Amino acid sequence: MTELEESIKYTFKDKKLLHEALSHSSYANECRRNRRSNERLEFLGDSVLSIVVSQYLFEHFSHLPEGELTKIRASLVCEKSLHIFAQKINLGKYLLLGKGEENTGGRERASILADAFEALIAAIFLDGGLEAARTHILRFIPEDIEAQKNAAFSDYKTILQEVIQQNPEEKVEYVIADQTGPDHNKAFTVNVCLNSNVIGVGVGRSKKEAEQMAAKEALKLMGYNEAQ
Repeated sequence: MTELEESIKYTFKDKKLLHEALSHSSYANECRRNRRSNERLEFLGDSVLSIVVSQYLFEHFSHLPEGELTKIRASLVCEKSLHIFAQKINLGKYLLLGKGEENTGGRERASILADAFEALIAAIFLDGGLEAARTHILRFIPEDIEAQKNAAFSDYKTILQEVIQQNPEEKVEYVIADQTGPDHNKAFTVNVCLNSNVIGVGVGRSKKEAEQMAAKEALKLMGYNEAQ
């Protein structure tokens, strides 16, 4: 744990937060001693990441319109980017995994690393506040940040949001409809809803992937060509 703290240049006052951030659900389920997985921290970390990146882009790229900022943000907070960020600090080495996940390459799986990176952000936020979390996050912002918008071509969630927001009264929500399989081989089914009506269904190995597939299906049904 000390080695990871040196890598991220942050020392936890509450080591339990760091332990929770590194605990995959497969590990928590096998321990069964009031161990908590990092899923709740992941939820919080996703929001902290979004607000920090959004504020950074807003303040540093005043020449870009809202649509371009949205695309850049999407490319920075997507699973692919978070996986790369996690690899930079060798996060997989420190994960606490169940035996099944350990034996099937969980330490290198993009979805697990991306989720753990978000959980780590939340742990830093809870332990040291927003500024500590901001300092940690901004270390990973690339220098050629404007080029990131070209990486968002497959971010169907962003495209769908841009289409829907043309009508301000409309609201899009992603809902997990089902999850099956063991911890090391889960499949998630997600419904994307427009004003409570299901407009797309997606299946993926992670919640993020399933949400993207649901958005892609919704765009196809709406006749949006970029989702082909």
